[in-house]
Amino acid sequence: MLEELKEKVYEANMLLPKHGLVTFTWGNVSEIDRESGLFVIKPSGVDYEKMRPKDMVVMNLKGEKVEGDLNPSSDTPTHLELYKAFDKVGGIVHTHSSYATSWAQAGRNIPCYGTTHADYIYGQVPCVRNLSKEEIDEAYEKNTGLIIIDYFKDKDYEAVPCVLCKNHGPFTWGKDAFEAVHNAVVLEEVAKMAYRTELINKDVKEAPQELKDKHYYRKHGANAYYGQKSNN
Repeated sequence: MLEELKEKVYEANMLLPKHGLVTFTWGNVSEIDRESGLFVIKPSGVDYEKMRPKDMVVMNLKGEKVEGDLNPSSDTPTHLELYKAFDKVGGIVHTHSSYATSWAQAGRNIPCYGTTHADYIYGQVPCVRNLSKEEIDEAYEKNTGLIIIDYFKDKDYEAVPCVLCKNHGPFTWGKDAFEAVHNAVVLEEVAKMAYRTELINKDVKEAPQELKDKHYYRKHGANAYYGQKSNN
């Protein structure tokens, strides 16, 4: 079942250690097949060196395992809630990448200090609130997804394809698993540059809005002109 998607999700997961985004098993990637309403996700706690495409787990949007010999990622309920709420999202990534996680542990949004950030993320990277004790005890992973959804209820989750969960770490998303991984790499680099920027100049201000707009919209939207036009 969904053998091509399992292969794709496996390959996307293997990009996390390749890009230095995970230590040990601290991360996961999933992708949804919207036609069937099923998504494929990394199994829980399996070493990347030992993992194979056949180990990927198929889930439905009720949170039921449809196929797979192993348990799905412990973060599966978070992915599930995001897929249900964000209908244009096709892939999701969670990591504990060190710089992005440091901002999450500090409970800070990542300001947009320059054009690298503005090229991919429109405005600050938000850090959402802590879960309450009741939310943690009741359904920790599900409620992690719900607080992300609550934050974005009146915002554009495509323009800001990432979030920090306070005292936890980052989630990113995209049209598929590979784009979600790409956004996770971008987020980690942006987090690193913002940290260094503040070390160099503690009084630094965010980039001017007109510069943010220029860089974001030259890559995104109807009038984007960055890159090459498709011949298809």
